[in-house]
Amino acid sequence: MITDTEIKLLGVKALTDALGEVNAERFISLILREPFDYTNWQRNLWQDRSVEDVSRPAMALRQNTASQK
Repeated sequence: MITDTEIKLLGVKALTDALGEVNAERFISLILREPFDYTNWQRNLWQDRSVEDVSRPAMALRQNTASQK
């Protein structure tokens, strides 16, 4: 299990890798500025996708990450 600090660092790295530094900062700012219900957001995020559709790429990424260690 990784620590809370490690999760934060990995999260920021994922954001900056995906969005770039400026847009990652904008994303964090938007999340902090607005009332945000993470559970409701997640519930609506994948409405048009099955569990298998979401799980398959996640499992592939996990396999790739594990094989690189």
